This record gives sequence, structure tokens and C-alpha cells, in this order.
Amino acid sequence: MTQEQNFTEGRIYHPLITFALPVLLALFLQAMYGGVDLLVVGQFASTADVSGVSTGSMIMQTVTSLIAGLTMGITVIVGQAIGRRDPEMAGKTIGSGIALFAAFSVVLAAVLVAGAGQIARCMHAPQEAFSQTTAYVRICGAGTFFIFAYNVLGGIFRGIGDSSMPLITVAIACVLNIAGDLLFVAVFHLGTAGAAYATVLSQAVSVLLSILIIRKRKLPFHFSRKDVCFNWALIAGILKMGTPIALQDLLVGMSFLVIQLIVNSIGLVASAGVGVAEKVCGFVMLVPSAFSQSMSAFTAQNIGALKPERARKALWYGIGTSLAVGLLMGYTAFFHGDMLSGLFARDGQVIGAASSYLKAYAIDCLLTSFLFCFIGYYNGCGKTLFVMLQGIFAAFCIRIPVAYFVSRIPGVSLFEIGLATPCSTIVQIIMCMIVFVRMKKNGSCCSIPEARS
Repeated sequence: MTQEQNFTEGRIYHPLITFALPVLLALFLQAMYGGVDLLVVGQFASTADVSGVSTGSMIMQTVTSLIAGLTMGITVIVGQAIGRRDPEMAGKTIGSGIALFAAFSVVLAAVLVAGAGQIARCMHAPQEAFSQTTAYVRICGAGTFFIFAYNVLGGIFRGIGDSSMPLITVAIACVLNIAGDLLFVAVFHLGTAGAAYATVLSQAVSVLLSILIIRKRKLPFHFSRKDVCFNWALIAGILKMGTPIALQDLLVGMSFLVIQLIVNSIGLVASAGVGVAEKVCGFVMLVPSAFSQSMSAFTAQNIGALKPERARKALWYGIGTSLAVGLLMGYTAFFHGDMLSGLFARDGQVIGAASSYLKAYAIDCLLTSFLFCFIGYYNGCGKTLFVMLQGIFAAFCIRIPVAYFVSRIPGVSLFEIGLATPCSTIVQIIMCMIVFVRMKKNGSCCSIPEARS
């Protein structure tokens, strides 16, 4: 029996929430998956190891964002094909996507492994943590294929309205990563390298087990081995949809890397503190992130079925629910950031630095409730170029300049540097609202990409 959902008929809120909950749990486990490295290293290794994992994991997070953005092209096109009742096109798109991303993973892995030292140097990794940062990037970079495989699997199943399979995949990875971290870091005392080994091994086993599970599933599209080929027309469609999202995610991720670079120049404690805060933030932002992914799938199916009004209603449902949770998460991050940071570090100075930075993210909790839902909506509409442009503008014209100039102020705190993020989010929301109003006024709700075989 298939577990996909048809979002084009019946109620709106209940199917949206039903789909979003497994996505939320998957994102929580994914945040645990990334955060457990820092948690275990923070308890069983040195501050230099904490800094190495912090900077190294931010680099890999940027790489993962690039990959996830590209695979969003599969989510949107498969979702629209399912909405049009075209299972053959969905299967061919998936096969072309697999071929494309397998080749891309080989190239990206070579770049990360060969250039790990130069990347750490560009990030101004503190000298005390330089070797740890390099080791983390090199080891995780060697496992890039499995990052691709996980995101391709997730993109396929979100496109058909099934959020349970990505949850199973990340749950397997999370459990294995926790076990691996405890073994390599707490028992074998391998520090940063041990955390990286655990990450790669857990991803590999997770993907292999997930493929075995998938083979026993009945799927709502036609797929065979012959579909796994370089169909350039379909690859062009995937890249047309996914590249703007990937470029935006990459450049936005790079903007946060620039902020990490700015903070790294302040010192080891500040570097570790921001790394800890970013891990906590991964949990704080879970609900808006879940609704962003869910909104993409929901919107894509309804655009394929020529029902844009349902997509607009889902957008407001998503914003309302996300905002209600954002109030609670923002309060916790602002007033209890030290408690949250203490889960990932034992150094009092690092905890204090992380808590200060988290106060700025507490403000952003409320704002991202709007922004992330809008981004998911526009991705599902196929307006990925706008998503890219607004993200890049906010990152490089607002977030980085504000962070840089504020960091030049003598005695500045990490809270004040962190305010660059909510400043950029406000600008993005304004841009999204302007486009939304213009679309509705002009009646150009969404454009459906023309399917090509």
C-alpha cells in the first residue's frame, strides 16, 4: 500500500499538518544528527575540538544546503507530475535526477577532500583548531555521495506526498550517529575526527537500509533501471527548478559562513560559542523549516492540478501555526539560552557567548514563521528564481554588511552581531509580501513548467 497523499482535494489544514508532522520529526532527528557531534565532542573533548566541529559542520551544512536545493527540483517536478496524474513522467524525472546527482557527488567529494585545508584557511579557523577543522571537512567530504543519496530519496518522497520515508531514513541515521559518536569520541577519544567518522558511516548505512525498504514499497510512479540515464531534457527541467534554490541556499549558507569567519577572528571562545548557538538554532527553527518543505509539496501538487487558491489558503494556515510555535521557541531561546547552550558545551565562557548570540535568533524565530512559509509556497509555484534573488539580496546586502560593521564596534557582543540575521529576514518578508500582492492583483498566481520527455 502506498503512503502518498493527494493534496488537491478535500480539507486543507488537516492534510497539511499530517504531512508536516513527520517532516518536523525528520528535521528534529536531522538536527539531532548534526547536533550530537557537537554535544558529544563538547562533553568528551577539548574546546579546540568544539571549534573544529563547529566550523567544519557549518561548512558541511552549506554543502548539504546546496544539495538539498538542487534536489528540490525533483520534489517540485515530481509533485506537479503526480498532480497531473502523469506517473511515467515522474519516474523518468527521478531516473534522470539519480544519474545527475551521482555524477555531481563524485566531483564535489573530490573538491572537498583535496581542498579541505584551503577551505579551513579561508574560514580563518583558529590556529588551535585548524587541524581539527580540516580533518572534519576532509572526512565528511569523502562521504558526499551519501548526502546526495539521502536528499534525493527525501525529494522523491516529499514530491509524492509521503513524508514518512524521509523520517525513517533520518531516524536510522540519527541512531547510528549517536552510537558512532559515543564509540569514536567518548570511548576511542578520536575527537573531531571521530565525530566525522560517525557521521559518514551513519549516512552510508542509513541510505543502504532505506533502499532496501523502498524496494518493498508500491510506488505511485513507473520506474525501472532504464530510467536511470542522462535525459538532458529532464535534467534541464530539474536544474531549472533546483538551481535557483540551490544557489540561494549556497550563497545564504556562505553568508553565515562569513559571519562565522568574522567571529573566528575574535577568538576561540567566540568561535565555539557561535558554533554552539547555530546548533541550538537548528532546533529552534524546526517548525518553520518543516512548514517550508511541506508548503512546497502541497503547493506543487495544487499548481499541477490548477488549484492555486488551495495553495494560498495553505500558506496562511502554515504561517499561523508556525507563528504560534515560534512565540514559544523565541521565548525559550531569549530567556533560557544558557540552559540550551549547556547541552552542547561545558566551558562557561563558551556557554555565555552562545547564549548571547541566541538572543538575536529568538527575535528571528517570529520572523521566520512568515518567511519560511513564503519560500516554500514560491518554490512549489515554480518561482524559484525569485526565491534565489530575495535570498541573495538579503544575505549579501543586509546580513553580511550589518554583521561586519557591527563587529568593528569596540566591545561589541555576539548578540549585537547576531541582530544581522533578523534584519535581513525583515527585508525578505517585505519582498515576499510585495510579490504576493502583485501576483494576486495581476491574476498571475503560478506558472506550471511545461513537462518534457
